[in-house]
Amino acid sequence: MQTRNKLMDDISQLMTNAMGVAQGARQEAETAMKLMLDRWLADCNMVTREEFDAVRAMAQKAREENDALAARIAVLEAADKNQAGGS
Repeated sequence: MQTRNKLMDDISQLMTNAMGVAQGARQEAETAMKLMLDRWLADCNMVTREEFDAVRAMAQKAREENDALAARIAVLEAADKNQAGGS
């Protein structure tokens, strides 16, 4: 009976070790894939989300400033027409 328990303990230990090796291999594979993806993205000259958001905010601000300037020009042109028509 003792032999059977020893056999089961050995099989259990073997399975535990195998799971540990599999877990380590999975982590290594994930790390390797992440590094490959990071390298590929760097080679493709893709921007990060933070860079994209910063440029997007700058474009939005420029668009708002452009709209404000267009409105000011319209007011000045209207005033110029009124002065030219009134003289």
